[in-house]
This record gives sequence, structure tokens and C-alpha cells, in this order.
Amino acid sequence: MSYRIKEAFYSLQGEGFHTGRPAIFCRFSHCNLWTGKEADRETAVCQFCDTDFIGENGQNGGRFKDADALLKHLLKLWPTNTDVHPFIVLTGGEPLLQVDKALIDTFHTQQVEIAVETNGTLKAPAGLDWICVSPKANAPIIQDIGHEMKLVYPQKERSPEDVENLDFKFFYLQPMADTDPAVTEKNRRAAVDYCLHHPQWKLSLQTHKILNID
Repeated sequence: MSYRIKEAFYSLQGEGFHTGRPAIFCRFSHCNLWTGKEADRETAVCQFCDTDFIGENGQNGGRFKDADALLKHLLKLWPTNTDVHPFIVLTGGEPLLQVDKALIDTFHTQQVEIAVETNGTLKAPAGLDWICVSPKANAPIIQDIGHEMKLVYPQKERSPEDVENLDFKFFYLQPMADTDPAVTEKNRRAAVDYCLHHPQWKLSLQTHKILNID
């Protein structure tokens, strides 16, 4: 199958378990919880997304005829002066609308470590090296097993108690960002307080925004 990519770039992972780790980020177009259009935000399942995933016109974006073409494109972003195997984070939008066995198998031929960040509403294909699920509102959680649960907090229709017993190794709360800095700070304090009272959870901050990097 062909793959539609909004953008791809090399940076540091800013959130969750792999915070600070160099990675190639591959953002797939489209999502099943929001069209990405502001006119549809109020009726969307996920109403707080701050990511542009429409189209293929972002940095290093495009449409790729097969997994081999996409891999060659992405590996150009990885440093050449290192023996460290590439770490590629598949994100979106919702990457599992497009990620398939052919992509996973092709990436693994080049010893790529593959991580995916998904809303959990679709079953992940076998072979992914790292699965991070970030549930949104009351959308069903189909992918209920993985490595990392990363819950944006607070959400009216999805509390930490809803997911704390699912089969994940690590649990992170990430404060919900808002256009109002006061609301963002309120959410940050609420997440800190929750983690302190429920030590199963760790705090995840969007350090890439703090550092002003992609």
C-alpha cells in the first residue's frame, strides 16, 4: 500500500518514557477521532488536539508508493556518523490507520526500532517495538496492551481510573495544554497532585515545547 505522510523530522522525543531520546518522527495524515478542521472540532471525539495532520505538505511530507520508499526517505534524516540503530516514532493523526505488516517488516530489515503513538482505537499489527497508547475522551480502547499508557489530563470523559488496570508497563499523565496559560498551569498542577497521590503514575511534560524545538 502507499503511505500518506504529513511531515517527518529528526529531533528529541519530548514526552513520556523516551523523553530526551533522538528520534525520527514520521507523522501520518488523517485521524479517526477528528478531521483536523477547526469547523469540526466541537463535534469531534477528540477536541483538544494541537497537531496539524491534514495533507502531505509539511516538512519532508509526501505520498510514498511503498514501505521501502518511505524507509529510504526517513533514513536520510538519521545521522550518518553513528553506529546507533535508527529509532523511528510513528505518530499522527492516527498512524494505525496506515501502519501495516509490510511497513514493520521493511523497517526491521534495516534494524530500525519502531515506536508508535496511537489513540488506541485500532488494533496494532504485530512486531512494533514500542506501543504508546494515549486514549481520547470516551473512544473505545481496542489496543489495551502495550508498553506505555500516556493519558492527557484532565479529560472529562476519561479518567486515570479508567485505564490504570490495563496491561501496560508504564503509566504517564500529561497535563493538557490550553491557549490560556493560566489553564495550562492549572492542569499541570492537577497532574502533579494526582501523581503524588497515585504513585503508579509518572508525570510527562512536553519538554520539546519548553525547549522550543520541533
